[in-house]
Amino acid sequence: LWRKMYGARCCMFTNSDEAVINKKLPKELLLRIFSFLDVVTLCRCAQVSRSWNVLALDGSNWQRIDLFDFQRDIEGRVVENISKRCGGFLRKLSLRGCLGVGDSALRTFSQNCRNIELLSLNGCTKITDSTCNSLSKFCPKLKHLDLASCTSITNLSLKALSEGCPLLEQLNISWCDQVTKDGIQALVRSCPGLKGLFLKGCTQLEDEALKHIGAHCPELVTLNLQTCSQITDEGLITICRGCHRLQSLCVSGCANITDAILHALGQNCPRLRILEVARCSQLTDMGFTTLARNCHELEKMDLEECVQITDGTLIQLSIHCPRLQVLSLSHCELITDDGIRHLGSGPCAHDRLEVIELDNCPLITDASLEHLKSCHSLDRIELYDCQQITRAGIKRLRTHLPNIKVHAYFAPVTPPPSVGGSRQRFCRCCVLL
Repeated sequence: LWRKMYGARCCMFTNSDEAVINKKLPKELLLRIFSFLDVVTLCRCAQVSRSWNVLALDGSNWQRIDLFDFQRDIEGRVVENISKRCGGFLRKLSLRGCLGVGDSALRTFSQNCRNIELLSLNGCTKITDSTCNSLSKFCPKLKHLDLASCTSITNLSLKALSEGCPLLEQLNISWCDQVTKDGIQALVRSCPGLKGLFLKGCTQLEDEALKHIGAHCPELVTLNLQTCSQITDEGLITICRGCHRLQSLCVSGCANITDAILHALGQNCPRLRILEVARCSQLTDMGFTTLARNCHELEKMDLEECVQITDGTLIQLSIHCPRLQVLSLSHCELITDDGIRHLGSGPCAHDRLEVIELDNCPLITDASLEHLKSCHSLDRIELYDCQQITRAGIKRLRTHLPNIKVHAYFAPVTPPPSVGGSRQRFCRCCVLL
């Protein structure tokens, strides 16, 4: 904009407030331009002149701050200074990975920035329940809160949030392994608008916690329960019956679940787009048949180590799931070329399918690559430890899909017996194609 209006004159930035740009443009327009700048650029502009310092550090320009790509070793006083400068203007703040920030700084922040709506404290390991008490007391407009890996967080934090942050829509407490059903119960009863719950690694959660979620979270769209190893069909079925808007579910590593979950999802959650069930070894073709026939909006499925599924699952997905974009079948050792043939000829193949992972599928051969050559959107295929895949087969695939990323491993050639003298050395590295 500056160059368009003033050409070379826009470079007349000096320490003098009499620079041409300051004379020609009203402060309101300069302030508007500054509002599009990131943190680093604003700080640089603040050093140009006195008038620019005032404009660049105006609280209205600091409504969204993300320090993750800027500086993660900041101390608490920096957060306090930011909060005093931004005040009620600040809506979104990410302190992800800022290990030096603790409860004291965040109390000052909460007092000054009472209009905060999105706050990420992911990886701020000094954070305790005290911070959630401050947020509860001063920040009633909070909608998104990320406390992942803040391992000192307990049920007291969830109870505090339930009392002071009723507008909460998304909460990430992954790896906060002190949280139990009591904290979940308090939270969901007072925050009926919850749309996203990320509970990955909350290993103390049992079916009782899921029953509370199913009973009080009708707006839930995203739920991550990865490695919550104690949950079973009983709790998850309650989720399916109470959360009909569910679009994304991750239960990878929950080894106790069975086909009953897939039936419940098919019967109750037709909007499901993402399903991650890696290492759920009890799931079979029967469950995925029900799922595919009812959940036609599926886009991403992680079926890694679902060792009982066969080509039957791929046949159903190819017929009923035209939007499928990402499919992981790694370690599904019963999958054959015939299943890939059906997938490659299905409605998702030509325009949708972007990623397919077939690591450790021993029955897959070059014929599967032939079946995938018409998948024009295919961007990546994983073929590690597929013993029957050859370099020639990959080369033929590339003639049809020249931009595809193919990841494969070929065992090093066994060296011939040495006949005197020094023997040839062979590379032992993976070959990344």
